[in-house]
Amino acid sequence: MIQKLGKKFTDIFQRNMPDAFVFALTLTLITGILALVWVDVTPFEVLESWYDGFWMLLEFGMQMVLLVITGYSIALSPAVKKGIDLLAKKIKSPQQVYLLVVFIGSLLCMISWGWVVITAVLGRELAIRIKGINYPFLIACVYFSHLGWVTGLSSSIPLLLNTEGNFIIEAGILITTIPTTETLGSGLNIAILVSFVLIAPLIMRFLLPKTDDIQTLESMLEPETQQGSVTIHEEARLLTLPYRALSDLMNNSSLLQYVIAALGAIYLGSHFISKGFDLNLNIMIFLFLMLGLLLHRTPMRYVIAMKRASGNVSGILFQFPFYAGIMGIMIYTGLGEKLAYWLASVATVDSIPFFSYLAGGVVNFAIPSAGGEFAVIGPTIIKAVQEIGVGLPPQEMSALISRTAMSIAYGESLTNLMQPFYLLLIIPIMAVGIKIQARDIMGYLVIPFFILFIVQTALVTWWPL
Repeated sequence: MIQKLGKKFTDIFQRNMPDAFVFALTLTLITGILALVWVDVTPFEVLESWYDGFWMLLEFGMQMVLLVITGYSIALSPAVKKGIDLLAKKIKSPQQVYLLVVFIGSLLCMISWGWVVITAVLGRELAIRIKGINYPFLIACVYFSHLGWVTGLSSSIPLLLNTEGNFIIEAGILITTIPTTETLGSGLNIAILVSFVLIAPLIMRFLLPKTDDIQTLESMLEPETQQGSVTIHEEARLLTLPYRALSDLMNNSSLLQYVIAALGAIYLGSHFISKGFDLNLNIMIFLFLMLGLLLHRTPMRYVIAMKRASGNVSGILFQFPFYAGIMGIMIYTGLGEKLAYWLASVATVDSIPFFSYLAGGVVNFAIPSAGGEFAVIGPTIIKAVQEIGVGLPPQEMSALISRTAMSIAYGESLTNLMQPFYLLLIIPIMAVGIKIQARDIMGYLVIPFFILFIVQTALVTWWPL
């Protein structure tokens, strides 16, 4: 029954869901029209907000590009390939691959959400080695595993609330930080975390498509890709001159690369000693860069690996500004704040976490960034909690604010299953050499969305403070 439903949703998405870029353009128009109808702004003010927001994700977009290509270049190293070969020998069936990818991916993303690129690399490499894997379904498994990040160490909202002098404190809404023991360490967050790690692999197990109706990576590869290419080591050798030259000596010197990698390792050690396990995006990219230098040994091999890894990142480069434009409309027209006020106005002490969960999910379609979304609706919702909860003891008020903030994060994360923004992080790795779109993947995620919505709604609403 559940397999038939999964197949039905997949067929619906394939017929009706446009490309991710068309999705972004359509969402731009919807958000703009909603601002005109609901907020007191002129059409030109909406246009100005759209343009001003267009450049808000330039740094984030560049971080995503570097995250993808540095992570993927590591996978192209001989050492990693040997490791995946050893793992593949212990896996006997496609079913084991799906379960392994979801389980390992959820654990990796609890360390850092950007580590979904590692899961993507693992998934693709296993699909090359294990016969009979439904590749679109495997990509859906990788994407699904990403949801666990919101309960983990890189969760944006609880980290922001625990930051001295954050914008909530500067605005006078809170007078002190909220420690992560009350957010990430809360009973609710642990329950959400455990439920996801246990339920996610089971959901995808029951959604397994029938074996007679699958698209394997091998069958999807374009002819020129199937022919294969020379190894990175061989290509580096072919680029050398037929005689001894200083340029070739430098290009293929391990010493130079190891010195730079060692300097990077010294800085990383200093960073983690002084700041603890602070694995922000910049540090993670730097770590991937240094590790790639070590694994590829010479500058020329690393250059070739990075070139191969960067051949499929166009979606990030040109689509991120359009999503940033949508963010601009939400922020500069006041549409996001208006939505938050409306949801808060119908809430009570018992229901404010649930309405915050809904707000996080809805606004995520327009602002697919937890930190950016919280900047728009977070202050309004926290003020609403303080007004609704007047008279509560300080400890209960703090717990309610923490619960509400985490509810926004859970809602924001869940609706990523219904919009393809973060697929832009996975597709460049998993779609090399094949033609595949979001519509081929998203249908597999509808049932997981509804199951997790029910589970998380119950936990957010009824888990004791």
